[in-house]
Amino acid sequence: MARKRKSGFSMEAAKTLLRGANLRCTAARIAVVQTLADHQTPLSPNEVADELSEFGFDKSTIYRSLTELDESGIVARLDLGDAVRRFELLPSGSEGRSEHPHFMCVDCGKVMCLSGFHIELVPDNPKQKPPGKMEEVLIKGHCDACR
Repeated sequence: MARKRKSGFSMEAAKTLLRGANLRCTAARIAVVQTLADHQTPLSPNEVADELSEFGFDKSTIYRSLTELDESGIVARLDLGDAVRRFELLPSGSEGRSEHPHFMCVDCGKVMCLSGFHIELVPDNPKQKPPGKMEEVLIKGHCDACR
C-alpha cells in the first residue's frame, strides 16, 4: 500500500482539478499533480517517477498518468529539442499550453520556467508579420551555475 505523500498542493485541490477534467481521482494521478505543483520547473517522467517511487507507483503508471493529464489539458508536455519530454502543471484557463517562456542551459540541460517574463516578437519591418501563432518560447543559454 502506498504511503501518504506530503505536498503544498492539497489533495482536495488535486481532486477538484481532476474532476474538472472528467478524470477519475486515482492515487497516482493525485500524486503526479501534487508533484508537478510542488516544483517550479518542468519535470521529466523519470524525475516524477523517481520522486514517487517510495510510494509504490511504478514508472508505467506515472507515464500513463502524465499522458492522460496532458491530453486533458491539466499539464503541458514540453518538447524542447533534447529528446527529453518534460511536464508542468498548467494554471486554470491556460487552454492546455504553457503561457510563459522557458530557459534551457546548454551546458547542464537544466530547464527553468520564466514565469513573470514575457517575450514579444517585434518585426524590424512594420509590414512583416510572423509566420504563424507562437505556442512556446524556449531560450537557450548558460545558467548561473555553469557560467
